[in-house]
Amino acid sequence: MSKRRRQGTVAVVGGAGAVGSTTAFALADSRLVDEVVLVDIDDERAVGEAMDLSHATPFTTPTDVRTGGYEDCWDADVVIVTAGASQAPDETRLDLLDRNAGIFADTIPEVTEGLDDDAVLLVVTNPVDVLTQVAWSVSDLPASRVIGSGTVLDTARFRHALGQEFDLDPADIGAYVIGEHGDSEVLVWSGANVGGVPFEQYCAQTGVDDVDALRTRVGDEVRNAAYEIIDRKGRTNYGVARSVATIVERILGDGRGILTVSTPASGHHAIDREVFLSLPCVVGGGGVRDVLEFDLSPAERDALADSAAVIRRSIDRLSV
Repeated sequence: MSKRRRQGTVAVVGGAGAVGSTTAFALADSRLVDEVVLVDIDDERAVGEAMDLSHATPFTTPTDVRTGGYEDCWDADVVIVTAGASQAPDETRLDLLDRNAGIFADTIPEVTEGLDDDAVLLVVTNPVDVLTQVAWSVSDLPASRVIGSGTVLDTARFRHALGQEFDLDPADIGAYVIGEHGDSEVLVWSGANVGGVPFEQYCAQTGVDDVDALRTRVGDEVRNAAYEIIDRKGRTNYGVARSVATIVERILGDGRGILTVSTPASGHHAIDREVFLSLPCVVGGGGVRDVLEFDLSPAERDALADSAAVIRRSIDRLSV
């Protein structure tokens, strides 16, 4: 049986894996989370991770970390799904689809069967856009409460790369990555700004000689970051864990922050088919509160349509 519901309870399905356990560590350090439940098919490893994480909490915040089963997810405010096969070197996120879609078809109904009416399901497993749509389709939850981590990390990578180029704090750079969390993602250069100054104007003010070369360099860095990290260490976990913790904090604190999470895009930017992808969204209590409308250049609009088509083709070939 699950324990009494507590405010700020987060369950991590796949919590003994690299991404799940690192996410749990980031959450245990959050003042908005007072209980983290690790759910994993590897019970012994989950117990070990919970013990290790518990021993870190005296140095941070008083967070209870324990293990549980799928029924323990029903008492959570947010259920994070990191379960599934990991991306291998030279494997795209969409290559993972066949392996992970079946896992989701079996797991998600059990996880969501008894969720509270205001609980949020947050999908992290790749390919995250397709699997968020799979999770929504096999659950009885409204789309606003089933969200994917999307391009929140890609957006951070975009801002970090520009910060490196300009020798500035990434927090002072406004820029978004939208579309697929993958090879077809779209860097929104037309809306990028540095301290409120439009990107191209800032480049002119600071004497950037070749703006197109800078765009290409930054775009390649952002799109290839995960591949390079996986080639070197076998997985990514720190950046994604921190980005997921940020999403959870916005939900639990009803922070209504603007994050590029994966959500239904039909009706936005001329996308006319049901597809989950990343757009700037207002995220707070209950999940996605609103999807922002914003201008794109014609090239960006076309690229977003292409990105939606990539995701839709993968969805169409699924049997779940």
